[in-house]
Amino acid sequence: MLNLNNREWKEFKVKEIFTIEKCKCSNVSSLNKGNFPYVGATNRNNGIMSFVERKDKWVTKGNCIVFICDGQGSVGYSIYKSEDFIGSTTLKVGRNIYLNRYIAQFLVSALDKNRCIYSYGYKRNENRLLNETIFLPVDAKGNPDYDFMEAYVKEQEQEKIQKYIDYAIKVLHKLEYKEIPSLEEKEWGEFKVLDLFDYRRGNQNNMNSLIEGDDMLISAKNINNGLKGFYKSSNHKKTLYKGDCITLNNDGDGGVGLAYYQPYEFLLDTHVYALYSKTDISRYAKLFITLALSKQRKCFSHGRSISEKRLAKMKIMLPKNKNNKPDYTFMEQYVKNMIIKKYQTYINYVSKGR
Repeated sequence: MLNLNNREWKEFKVKEIFTIEKCKCSNVSSLNKGNFPYVGATNRNNGIMSFVERKDKWVTKGNCIVFICDGQGSVGYSIYKSEDFIGSTTLKVGRNIYLNRYIAQFLVSALDKNRCIYSYGYKRNENRLLNETIFLPVDAKGNPDYDFMEAYVKEQEQEKIQKYIDYAIKVLHKLEYKEIPSLEEKEWGEFKVLDLFDYRRGNQNNMNSLIEGDDMLISAKNINNGLKGFYKSSNHKKTLYKGDCITLNNDGDGGVGLAYYQPYEFLLDTHVYALYSKTDISRYAKLFITLALSKQRKCFSHGRSISEKRLAKMKIMLPKNKNNKPDYTFMEQYVKNMIIKKYQTYINYVSKGR
């Protein structure tokens, strides 16, 4: 197994590793929707913000590293783009004749160590970018050891893939696929959320009082299942919330209306409700309901929160049984079937590429 610790390392400047180009699109709103990737100042979704019509004059060729030079929360990140794209002028790209997706992953990981240098008020201009330092393993001549970088990432990738395959097989052994009606064939009904769930509002309203710890803090985020980080509360009155429940963002810029299933106990932001089922239902049925709840998010915004009055009136559509009650048995099996299909598809995909 390859080891980073027994390698010789050397400091390089970005300008010694890459030739730098500028991205060209200064007005994405002038482009119609299409199927060509538009990359902007975000580290999410590998930089893709939307899909637009292709305009050749603005296209940046792929197999490059994108440097995010501006943008609140993302400045200082780097990402690898294998495909051609249209890029915002807040980005620059780096090219290297040795670059491929394995070497790029190694370089991106090393480059991201520089994120702490930058902020929204301290941008990654071209001069700062060119003079960023990056530590890399070197060969006997003191040059970047690209062969080692590629081999190391390939080894790490295969190890991660095998771990996931092992996990997926373990999950599949616990699930049984059963034929059930399609969503279109089921009868659906309208149900009040609070007829199905009791709720508690989060009580973490002073983030400055928190210090790092082992407990999850769920906040009104629109990514990562709502996870803000791991903390412990300095206030003993603000206890942990029990898991095996659904959290619903009641406010927040970009996250209001989103619901997540939480399997483990957690700390909870005041901008989130914890919903506890009044009926003993499985986690799979709760996952189904989580998506049904999230379908309501278009009704809310940062200026239109889910107040307790609105929560009391909130309704969701769910499959129903012959007694006109939520068909939790159907929901559970539907989610199990989806998990089986997804895991089998993934295992087949990665197995072909090995």
